[in-house]
Amino acid sequence: MSGSVNSRPKAGFWQKLPLLVWLVVVWGALWQDFSVGNLAFGALIALGVSQALYLPPVELSGRFNVLRAVVLFFWFLRQVTVASFQVLFWAIAKGPRIRNAVIAVPLRSPSDLLMTAVGHVLSLIPGSLVVEVDRGTATLYVHAMNAPTPESVERIRADIQDIEARLIQVMGTREELAAVKAERAGAAMVTHAQQVSAQSSREGK
Repeated sequence: MSGSVNSRPKAGFWQKLPLLVWLVVVWGALWQDFSVGNLAFGALIALGVSQALYLPPVELSGRFNVLRAVVLFFWFLRQVTVASFQVLFWAIAKGPRIRNAVIAVPLRSPSDLLMTAVGHVLSLIPGSLVVEVDRGTATLYVHAMNAPTPESVERIRADIQDIEARLIQVMGTREELAAVKAERAGAAMVTHAQQVSAQSSREGK
């Protein structure tokens, strides 16, 4: 066992950099403190974790759309604000009568980076929380508030898949971006779980 661990190729600094930056952002979000001192402390912790523990290199798509990232940032702020008032209203108006649900949300991309980004964006918006991830099928299992009907479940699932689409527009591969553009033009969405299922069916014949 020790030989297999030692034989793992170590990721270089530039391969680790996207993950380190993301860990610092998550640190600031968890503490709700984006001051220079707190982020610097978070960077030290991220560096310590990356040195002490094995972290696989983050595979990047080779593209990053700054304009889409800015649009995503302001969209995220709006979603957090609206969701905060929604949760407050549900707590006052419905209280313990509110019906929650755990929803399986298949994603388009099998990228660990995108799945992690979707999960963190979703968990930072009040009213939803990722409880499990199936990496093999790129499926998130999400605990969502106020999902009393099948229609509300489908709406929540579509909203989460929209978060993924926005992140793909920021940093997804060109193939994933082309698929999102095709969806905007009317094509059906193809999830990674559907691709895995189709491949299994072909291999089984």
